[in-house]
Amino acid sequence: MDTALAETATEHSQPGAPPLLPWLAPWASAFSLAQKAQEYVIDAGQRSLLFLDVLRQRGNDHFQHMAQPWPNVLSFQYELVMDGRTLARPVNYCLFRILPPADRPTDPRQRPFVVFDPRAGHGPGIGGMKHDSEIGVALDEGHPCYFVGFLPTPVPGQTVEDVCRAEAAFVEKVAALHPEADGKPCLIGNCQAGWQVMMMAAIRPDLTGPIVLAGSPLSYWAGVHEKNPLRYLGGLLGGTWLTTLSGDLGHGIFDGAALIANFESMNPANTLWKKNYAVYSKVDTEGERFLEFERWWGSPVLLNAEEMQYIADELFLGNRLTHGGMTMADGTKVDLRSVKSPIIVFCSWGDDITPPQQALDWILDLYDTDEALAASGQTIVYSLHQTIGHLGIFVSAKVATKEHDEFARTMDLIDILPPGLYEAVFTQKDGVAHADLVSGRYLTRFERRGLADIRALGGNDARDDSRFATVARVSDINRDLYDRTLRPLVKRLATPESAEWLRRMHPNRLRFEVFSDKNPAMLPVARLAEAARAHRQPVPPDNPFLKAQDAMSDSIVHALNTWRDLRDRATETFFLTIYGSALLQTAVGVGATAPAQVGPAQVAPAQVAPAAPPPDAATPDAVTPETAERLRQGGVPAALIRALLHVIAADPHPAADERRFAALRHLREKAPAGMRLTQAQFKALVREQSDLLYRNEAASLATLPELLPADPAQRAGLVQALHQVAEAGDPPTPAMAARLEQVAQLFLGALPPPPPSPATPSEASASRTRQPRLRAATT
Repeated sequence: MDTALAETATEHSQPGAPPLLPWLAPWASAFSLAQKAQEYVIDAGQRSLLFLDVLRQRGNDHFQHMAQPWPNVLSFQYELVMDGRTLARPVNYCLFRILPPADRPTDPRQRPFVVFDPRAGHGPGIGGMKHDSEIGVALDEGHPCYFVGFLPTPVPGQTVEDVCRAEAAFVEKVAALHPEADGKPCLIGNCQAGWQVMMMAAIRPDLTGPIVLAGSPLSYWAGVHEKNPLRYLGGLLGGTWLTTLSGDLGHGIFDGAALIANFESMNPANTLWKKNYAVYSKVDTEGERFLEFERWWGSPVLLNAEEMQYIADELFLGNRLTHGGMTMADGTKVDLRSVKSPIIVFCSWGDDITPPQQALDWILDLYDTDEALAASGQTIVYSLHQTIGHLGIFVSAKVATKEHDEFARTMDLIDILPPGLYEAVFTQKDGVAHADLVSGRYLTRFERRGLADIRALGGNDARDDSRFATVARVSDINRDLYDRTLRPLVKRLATPESAEWLRRMHPNRLRFEVFSDKNPAMLPVARLAEAARAHRQPVPPDNPFLKAQDAMSDSIVHALNTWRDLRDRATETFFLTIYGSALLQTAVGVGATAPAQVGPAQVAPAQVAPAAPPPDAATPDAVTPETAERLRQGGVPAALIRALLHVIAADPHPAADERRFAALRHLREKAPAGMRLTQAQFKALVREQSDLLYRNEAASLATLPELLPADPAQRAGLVQALHQVAEAGDPPTPAMAARLEQVAQLFLGALPPPPPSPATPSEASASRTRQPRLRAATT
């Protein structure tokens, strides 16, 4: 009757209808609103039941997942290659080989990829959680792929140094399994795994090929004001004594759930509301995605207390990885400048865990000038995403199919770049010249950058560094006080049973027991949810009560974001005020001569001076007898590479272009098998010719004809090949065209060599002017 009445009133309320029952219109609106309210109540009740059931499934999934021998979220088949628990210093890490799909076998001649998973509280598998991932793109390109994961529980007594040694053994094993591969293994370190891989590479630089650091912090104090509040956390808590307390309460074990809680506290709106509301409001479609992610995010693992203490003292607060360096227990120095393999840094402005400054400012810690960086022999490539968040760097399909895919496609090009700093620039290949030479959907160029480009991203000034140095010293003092007062009592009271109960009562673990079949109150939920699915009545999107629900959600998110902003602002103000106090800094010895030791850790990191260019780099015009001999070695390949580097250096914005590299690779494949250079030989040749051009450009050009065959026809063919490669990218600039013509004439013998440079260092130093190292790319 109500429905008929509403329809009648609605019919006669339309324009042009006779006003037979005008008094029915208000009643009709009320009835319509009541009907929509009833529909919303039914829908909301069903969604609540279905949401509870999703939480129940999450709890059950957690216990089933953690009961597996090796709980992980890899979506690929794998086999065990090495078990770190069998090493002389056992660790809970293992090396696995990823089995390629039957229809897409890997190529044994391609360099293997090794993905290292971050052990930062969560379980393993994030690098291969789905097909569109770091592992997936490597397999798609035909690379053999390996994965380094870990077990939930550490081996008693294992240390961070033990893990570094184990990772070195894993990489050595991978290289031994692929002796025919054209290049050393490429290592991908996500987040925490990135700095650990860098430590390993610093002590064993002979093992590694290119290293990809995805969202990895290396400079822990770096950041900008009014952002990156996580770096202030150590100062807010008075240092790392709470880390020691947590380890003691855990009976020598640190719970990774505490690390997850730190990450979640960065965005309380998402943690407390948005994530769950997204499932509740779209429970018919979002449940499976939520469960898949929570299987990784909600599976906290454990660390030894000694491991976590080392990380907190040496890295997070001490910042000793670059500020002062680190030393292994056997005396081995951990100096990142010893890493000679290319380092690719992938970071994002949207990352609030590892902002670009923490990912890149280690370069400024190690090098004062661009010349010092280039002279060190280190090649660094970085890529800055504009929006993606921290987890998206590893799990986003869009990132995997663009940035990670392009890195995998151009890894051989990256491996032969001359030393220096580059930025990876990706452009849609549609409409670019010679698009047939671009292997993927994007044209990748590696454009030259300088340290000034890193400084322009923002970072700490001297006062900020003094504040963080003060935190490091206050931390040591507080930890020493804890060691001498409360620690003996805490260690006496803590037992394995009490530690286990503390872990079970952590909110990040307790939620699984509360919302799972282990809780008798949840037993009816499954049957009720099944009935709700069978009689599901979702409301249309225009339901006013559904719109009110979304509006209420937005207001809650806004309130939580406002609270977060106020909290972060107060945290920064506290930090800058307290630790910027001249009185406190003087009291703990910052800026003055500090006592040698006040606690178990070094009081303050000894600042290592940034690298300076070697003495011979200051005299680029000198031609020593050794250099003269090097200028006449290498034959035709050396002549072609030297000429190409000279031509491309004339570009006002020199860059390594994958199109030129593809053209060069085609020429290499046409060479007779006995004369074909390996990737390692080609890399060495590029670096050698780059260095010779830097030392003496005139002498390098003058000796070009001596490297060529006498046959004019062969020389003409080399000139044609030179044109083919040089013109494979964008059209050459006038300056490049002029140099191309110059070297062509030198090849053909139609142009006399340039006049020789000063022959002795003394003559060169008489008119020495500082020159930048050759700004050339390899192709």
